[in-house]
Amino acid sequence: MKKLVLATTSLAIVLAGCAGGGMSDTQRNTAIGAGAGALGGAVIGSATGGNRGAIGTGAVVGAAAGALGGYLWSQRMEAQKRQMEAATQGTGVAVTQTPNNELKLAIPSDVSFDVGRSNIKPNFAPVLDQFANGLRNNPAAEVRIIGHTDSTGSDAINNPLSVDRAASTRDYLVARGVNAAIFRIEGRGSHEPVADNNSDAGRAQNRRVEIYVGERGPRG
Repeated sequence: MKKLVLATTSLAIVLAGCAGGGMSDTQRNTAIGAGAGALGGAVIGSATGGNRGAIGTGAVVGAAAGALGGYLWSQRMEAQKRQMEAATQGTGVAVTQTPNNELKLAIPSDVSFDVGRSNIKPNFAPVLDQFANGLRNNPAAEVRIIGHTDSTGSDAINNPLSVDRAASTRDYLVARGVNAAIFRIEGRGSHEPVADNNSDAGRAQNRRVEIYVGERGPRG
């Protein structure tokens, strides 16, 4: 109970400090998340019967989850990252862990889509097949798929094309047994380039799809 009171008091102090200004939005959100996570962890520990170790562990785990927006980097996520690194070796697909504990796959156009098209290319399929295996085994996964285009053409063409690319990727994964409810798709058109659109090589890098996977902790 003392730990719970302390966590509650700490959260109140954090909220007061955030309201006082002097923090960026990112710093403020992280601080609030950490404070709320610590409170949640203390509650979890208290619910386990007041065991000192359980309370302390719960507070630490809760603070870590809150500070990172609720995503956890579990052994299951680490295993999927290693599987995707092996499956994409030599393809140009970048597999990384984001600061928010999401697994990110950045898939360039030579793997994913032809110019002006949204259908899955044959060399993209094996990557998605392996990815689907990991998602089927992770019931806590949440997936964002973001489609992008180069600057060729107008927004009237590029914006829906980028959404279609994300939708094609989602539909391929769903067809291989992944729960459709875990997906959220977005299209950014040509508005978030990662390379110079004035060259063929740069435009090829900008025609891409990015997949983000996050795993939520247990919910009450």
